[in-house]
Amino acid sequence: MVTNSFISAIRQEKEKNCGSVEFQVFSFTDKIRRITLHLELHKRDFLSQRGLRKILGKRQRLLDYLSKKNRVRYKKLISQLGIRESKTR
Repeated sequence: MVTNSFISAIRQEKEKNCGSVEFQVFSFTDKIRRITLHLELHKRDFLSQRGLRKILGKRQRLLDYLSKKNRVRYKKLISQLGIRESKTR
């Protein structure tokens, strides 16, 4: 799970750099967790399922970009967010 210190650090950076890859991945991860909780209650909400798949794809593309550009930042980010490393194609 995401640590509170990491969340506060990201939110403080939001004022300075809300376009950074780390912040975007964090916000997508937050949206994914909220939609997943919603879908546990509403299993037949197909529009939310579609939105979840779109957000997952966006986050995956950002993580692929970050892993190609800076592997150290990528490893640090996925460990702080508690998400799995992507499979290589």
